[in-house]
Amino acid sequence: MSDQIAQIDQLVEPLIAFRRDIHAHPELAYAEHRTAALVVEALAELGLEVHTGIGGTGVVGVLKVGDSERRIGLRADMDALPIHEETGLPYASRNPGVFHGCGHDGHVAMLLGAAQHLAHSRDFDGTVHFIFQPAEEGQGGARAMVEDGLFERFPCDRVFALHNWPDLPAGTIATRPGPIMAAADKFEITVRGRGGHAAMPHQTPDAILAASHIVTQLNELVSRRIPPMSSAVLSVTQISGGSSHNVLPAAVRIVGTVRTFDPEVQDRIEDSLRQVVEGVTLASGATGEVSYHRYYPATINGAEAAEEALAAAASIGSAELAPEPAFTSEDFGFMLQACDGAYIWLGQGRGNGDVPLHSPHYDFNDAVLATGIRMHVALVERHLAV
Repeated sequence: MSDQIAQIDQLVEPLIAFRRDIHAHPELAYAEHRTAALVVEALAELGLEVHTGIGGTGVVGVLKVGDSERRIGLRADMDALPIHEETGLPYASRNPGVFHGCGHDGHVAMLLGAAQHLAHSRDFDGTVHFIFQPAEEGQGGARAMVEDGLFERFPCDRVFALHNWPDLPAGTIATRPGPIMAAADKFEITVRGRGGHAAMPHQTPDAILAASHIVTQLNELVSRRIPPMSSAVLSVTQISGGSSHNVLPAAVRIVGTVRTFDPEVQDRIEDSLRQVVEGVTLASGATGEVSYHRYYPATINGAEAAEEALAAAASIGSAELAPEPAFTSEDFGFMLQACDGAYIWLGQGRGNGDVPLHSPHYDFNDAVLATGIRMHVALVERHLAV
């Protein structure tokens, strides 16, 4: 073990430089051309079999050792966010309005580090698929890779993904069986009246008043329509309509999100939301249109896969059973619908002014790169033990 730690520690300094280079050149969903090219170059230098263009800009590196038919997949996401960076770092984004505010630059570096170590140590028996995924941030890159035949072309007994987590102490590794990240839905409601003079509201349905009633009832929906033992969040995040102080608008737009872990709860919330809109608009004389989009499923870990991940984490130091799932979402859920596996959190710590993910002041903590590499390696050596 001490030899492995020393070998991985030697990889860290050049990987920090690699990670910061990616940080300085972030790319949005399905446009990760430079990042993918760097990944391809690094994997090819290791002698791996490299496949490109999977689900858009996705890359898979294949490393086979020995004769075993066992196979494991490890995923890292590559895309950045449409956020203007405000860190002031010397390696800050050079692409205005694009920023690695979720640490995917660190994920790429950790998985490449694992590939480097495993390609040299070869202390396993089986096949490792290193999966570099595009478009995690709301654009469904995992689904695109799955639909492009990811697991038919690169079959896996299990697939794992490691994501940095600022809410955990740096270096702590946590996961749980069952739900770990929520399903993410987006709703958009358009309330229509006819529009008219604000001094004569009796002549037209009041779209703003109807929209206000809808917002109020939506904020009561979870507490009154969902069983208390179930977990769900509904948040209205946008409301817009009107252009003058003396005009009743013809239309008002309401936008928001729903987060759930149970498909039955998800169904009930969507049905209830539609009922609220129908009832309020009928009573007010307005009309309502609902667009409801379920863009990410819940990320649900396999029980045995989660246990395997916790055992791997314990073998390298700090393992923790996550007591509850998070209401944030992750498109790795699409991969877990197609293949057994688990999603894992790597503690990042919040030493930089309590900075959360997706903040314009966020930066990946390079101090946990070695831990992330060791976790990937431990997963492989446990699942593909000689």
